[in-house]
Amino acid sequence: MITIEDVANFAGVSQSTVSRVLNKKEYVKEATREKVLKAVEELGYKPSRLARGLRINSSQILGLIISDIQNPFFTSLVRAVEDVAYQNNYAIILCNTDEDPEKEELLVELMLSERVAGVIITPTREYECPILKLHEMKVPVVCVDRRVFDCETDTVISDNVESSFKLVKHLIEHGHEKIGALFGSSKITSFRERLEGYRKAFISSGLQVRNDFVKQSTPKEGEGYSLANELLDLPQPPTAIFAGNNLMALGAIHAIKDRGLSIPSDISLVSFDDQEWTQLMTPKITVATQPKYEMGKKAAELLMRRIEDYQCSVKHITLKSKLLFRESVKSIVSENL
Repeated sequence: MITIEDVANFAGVSQSTVSRVLNKKEYVKEATREKVLKAVEELGYKPSRLARGLRINSSQILGLIISDIQNPFFTSLVRAVEDVAYQNNYAIILCNTDEDPEKEELLVELMLSERVAGVIITPTREYECPILKLHEMKVPVVCVDRRVFDCETDTVISDNVESSFKLVKHLIEHGHEKIGALFGSSKITSFRERLEGYRKAFISSGLQVRNDFVKQSTPKEGEGYSLANELLDLPQPPTAIFAGNNLMALGAIHAIKDRGLSIPSDISLVSFDDQEWTQLMTPKITVATQPKYEMGKKAAELLMRRIEDYQCSVKHITLKSKLLFRESVKSIVSENL
């Protein structure tokens, strides 16, 4: 990507001179203006909206870009970010990507055009993420819930591998060996890590992972419903299902009930994520509950830190989830003897 610095070097002028030409300021010599415009044309430079203002005039507004505003997981997280922002005299622009990488790129451009002071984002992918644009313009950014690997970025996540491992081990200890799994795309780090925990539980127990039991798609309720039906349609369906998030768990519950089956008598269920409905339904669902508010709070605090000192060291924070063993798992140990 060609930057304003590249144009300045090519034309043999300062970056401020290039900025004055692009913003059509009058106090630039005509010969210099022509030299800059020629450099722009030959290099194919396309100025961003933020470049015209630079970061000197960044606002008291923070951008918060989440992946699915309908997912209750983000309610507490967003509240925590807003609380920290308010304490530091910032306001929030909240945006939703709907797990769409193209929409994510547009929203990052929006943040740049609005000259936000910093951005907290739940990225839709781990590589080729538009976070790179924020880094290029030296806009402070923090990833929450998911990670990226294109660039060193402050990150706050939960212990996806360990908690998934423990949930699946809980099922195995209750006699379940045929365990179906519902996950989001493997391009999303949190779901890939939860899949890793699932696989580790099988390996540590000396069991074989069945690929036909692992289903992946967009992490939404409708997909959870469809994928759960695929598992239940197998000639030898699983005796238990591990849902990778609360929305996929909800979809799986609907699929199970639509078939006239009951939890846990006919099939056991555990889920990553805890919501109020998991405690209110019968039976109550066994879950790994993430520290959602704390994740948002830590992410906002990291962003405040980087706004204060853009050159500070990068931090990666992993918070522990808590396992809540409830009523949705049936022991079938005696059935396997």
